[in-house]
Amino acid sequence: MEKELIELFETVKRAADAAAVDGGADSSPEESRCLDVLKQLKKFPVNYHVLVSSQVGKRVRQLTKHPRVKVRALASEVVQNWKNIIVRETMKNKDSNGVNGESVKDEGAGATANGATKSQRVDSVKVEKVSRIDNIKVEKMTAKSEKVVKSESSSAEKKVERVNVVKTENSSSNVSSAAPPKLGALIYCKDSVRDKVRELLAEALCKVSGEVDEDLRDEVNACDPYRVAVQVETAMFEKWGRSNGAQKFKYRSIMFNIKDQNNPDFRRKVLLGKFPPRSITELTPEEMASEERQKQNEKIKEKALFNSERGAPVQASTDKFKCGRCKKNQCTYYQMQTRSADEPMTTYVTCVNCQNRWKFC
Repeated sequence: MEKELIELFETVKRAADAAAVDGGADSSPEESRCLDVLKQLKKFPVNYHVLVSSQVGKRVRQLTKHPRVKVRALASEVVQNWKNIIVRETMKNKDSNGVNGESVKDEGAGATANGATKSQRVDSVKVEKVSRIDNIKVEKMTAKSEKVVKSESSSAEKKVERVNVVKTENSSSNVSSAAPPKLGALIYCKDSVRDKVRELLAEALCKVSGEVDEDLRDEVNACDPYRVAVQVETAMFEKWGRSNGAQKFKYRSIMFNIKDQNNPDFRRKVLLGKFPPRSITELTPEEMASEERQKQNEKIKEKALFNSERGAPVQASTDKFKCGRCKKNQCTYYQMQTRSADEPMTTYVTCVNCQNRWKFC
């Protein structure tokens, strides 16, 4: 029985870990499998000896802090049922000890009475009085033992209620502030291609703690690079499929920017959650670039815009045109032949102050 109970718990633990990794979905097959096995664990016939020897109760108690609400609630029910079993068996043992003591006293009184019947009549009367006194004492002892048992049971119930109140308070506070437990190692999905992507992502994200300054060190150490790597790879696989398919260039773009030695900003933002895993697949290469690279790209765009404006028609400044919007005479203009050669040219005017534009012939 103990071995079956431990195997059942190991199944629950694996399903709970898999459900905790997939934190983005409202429900998942791993969560359903975990709930089904927890229901089997709740119906499993256990006793005080099995629970104490296997120590499964302490390990199931850890699931009461699971990020999934349903898993957390069902695990609390299982722990509460096992506590009730322990309390009942403890009370039965105390009651059986009290009954054994009374039977010993009754046997002693009966033996005394049997021995007294062989003596004289006066002795029999004394024995009857002694037996009555013993009966009264036994009744008093049983009444006291019942009171002790009742007081112990009431105190045990109060303790259980207090523990439940404390646990409900802790669970309510953990609903808002509890974070999933950190993974000690990378979780594999038994797919060599996907597992390789996860390894590369985890290797790059583990470098962030050594790249940031002291003021961000604590915040980075509180993050879980293995969990983030699994979530990012899962988001890419759900949207694009396998990385060796038609979408391999999109995989390469994200992988290159996360592993790039000159782009620690993007790695840090991914680990800290500033770019959620599902939104990373929507980023453009410009958005994934480092801050320094973005400044360089901005300068290149400005230079290209300047060069393109040099090829536009030459504009002249004048104060002979009045802007109809701001009523000022600070304008630039140029002329182009837009109609036939014997028609006058079209004049294009731009207000320097408010950028209002108009034309006339």
